[in-house]
Amino acid sequence: MKASYSLLLLLFLGNLSYGQQELSLSQAIETGLQNNYQIRISEARADIANNNNDWAVAGRFPTINLTLNSNNSYRDLSNPGSVLRTSNTINTGLTPGVEASWTIFNGYRVRYSKEQLETQEQLSGGNIKIAVENSIQNVIQAYYNALVQQEQLDVVQEVLELSRDRVEYQELRKEFGQASTFDILQTQDAYLNDSTTYVLQANTFRTAIRNLNLAMGVDGLNTTYRLTDTLTYDVADYQLEDLQQQMLASNNQLQNQFINRELAALNTRIQEASLYPTVQVRSGVTYDVSLSAGEQQFSFETEPRELPQVAAKTLNGFINFSASYPIFDAGVRRKRIENAQTEELIAQHNISDLQRTLNTQLANTLATFNTQKRLVEVTTALVDNARRNLEIAEERFRGGLINSFDYRTIQVSYINASQQRLTALFNLKNTETELVRLIGGLVR
Repeated sequence: MKASYSLLLLLFLGNLSYGQQELSLSQAIETGLQNNYQIRISEARADIANNNNDWAVAGRFPTINLTLNSNNSYRDLSNPGSVLRTSNTINTGLTPGVEASWTIFNGYRVRYSKEQLETQEQLSGGNIKIAVENSIQNVIQAYYNALVQQEQLDVVQEVLELSRDRVEYQELRKEFGQASTFDILQTQDAYLNDSTTYVLQANTFRTAIRNLNLAMGVDGLNTTYRLTDTLTYDVADYQLEDLQQQMLASNNQLQNQFINRELAALNTRIQEASLYPTVQVRSGVTYDVSLSAGEQQFSFETEPRELPQVAAKTLNGFINFSASYPIFDAGVRRKRIENAQTEELIAQHNISDLQRTLNTQLANTLATFNTQKRLVEVTTALVDNARRNLEIAEERFRGGLINSFDYRTIQVSYINASQQRLTALFNLKNTETELVRLIGGLVR
């Protein structure tokens, strides 16, 4: 029986220790940043914005086109009462050319369009930062969750080994007539319950590892690790006023809203450009080559005679200026300007609303953080007491001073205290990560 319990324990432990590789939090974050598809999508969109940020896209330069026109005609004349009775002619022409068109003034629309493209590129950079900080936060949370489950598994393993020792101890006592079958059954029952808890916790740990692989973008979801970082109580003291200043200056969501407001202002200027006249210049050169052939018959001729082929060449050049100014469009331009100004107001309202929301989130997160610091301190003391109590209970149980029921109660208390402390540490780490994200500290 003693060998079977030891073998069962080795089977439990062996399933979790095979083929593991070391993984630190920094390595997990680096892997996550390399594999995150949202970051890749944001970077691709930033490449598009960078490619569009060009004076040519804004309309600063002229457009030049090559043209080629073909002109073909056939003319059949028949008039018996005229001196020229019949005439059949075929005309073939080809006109290549070059044309250029350039808008030299349209109310500074080109300048504002270029500024708009530059601002859109800045916005795409801000979107990359948000994607990066979301990836970092997800990896941190997944890593610490896996770490919590790993340490909780260690606690359950420790209790499981104690339960195994109790079973072996009671069996030894029974051999000397100092323990009854009832005592053996009680210790075996505790060991089996702890084994069940261990199996469930091992599954929870594997699930946490798979979620960590998902956060890191690792396709092999069943890849296992030995997490090298530890859940330590090493936190700083934060002041709300300092955090608010950093948040208003560096929060990435807020910075994107500022950029959106700037885009709205530029759109208003672009719409206002329609109130100014538009001046354009068009120029070009064409070279016309035509060829005529056919036959004709006069009244004094008995047979039609063939006309000689005639080739004509013409070179044409032009340069024209045009100016236009709409004097009536039923108020369409004014409505577009008013709508753009309303969009500016909406952008400002979005900033004010986000600032209010962020201030509330920051205050609540900081309050939760301070509460969780206190919880970590309390649960750490609770674990220390529970561990000491378990050590004393082990000695008293072997000395016959307490029964198996009391000892089991102390074991469960130790498990619960350890779980409370690990949960408190996990919540503290997550809350601190959220604090750093709110002030824009995850991405610089």
